[in-house]
Amino acid sequence: MSEIFKTIAVFQYSSEAQIIKGKLESEGVTVFMTDNHTIDTDPLVSNAIGGVKLKIYADDEERAKEILDSITEFSLDDKGEPIHCQKCNSTNVDLFTNIKSVKALASFLFSFLLGVLPFYQKYQYHCEDCKAKFNL
Repeated sequence: MSEIFKTIAVFQYSSEAQIIKGKLESEGVTVFMTDNHTIDTDPLVSNAIGGVKLKIYADDEERAKEILDSITEFSLDDKGEPIHCQKCNSTNVDLFTNIKSVKALASFLFSFLLGVLPFYQKYQYHCEDCKAKFNL
């Protein structure tokens, strides 16, 4: 007996899974999320139950893998082009927040205590290859 569904991806949180689910569905692939309600209720159990799983019909597996492979995990500019490291020209660049000033630290602590998103953040790009940090 062959499987009807295949697990195509696993995520720690449902918000990550929801983004990929939207991309797959926009390309015509039917997607089902499992364990998302459990993890949304108690995020600490994510590792224990294996995360949020995206399942698809087994017949759509090849198409879904093509779509997932086309998604880049690194930063893109406004034109959709990869951002290049200013030091080594690598495209393995991620965007990170940093807390280097008193204002950023105070904002982070205040937001953390109130349970809201920080209203003041500084961002910086970080190259995964040469570990350089830079701004555009």
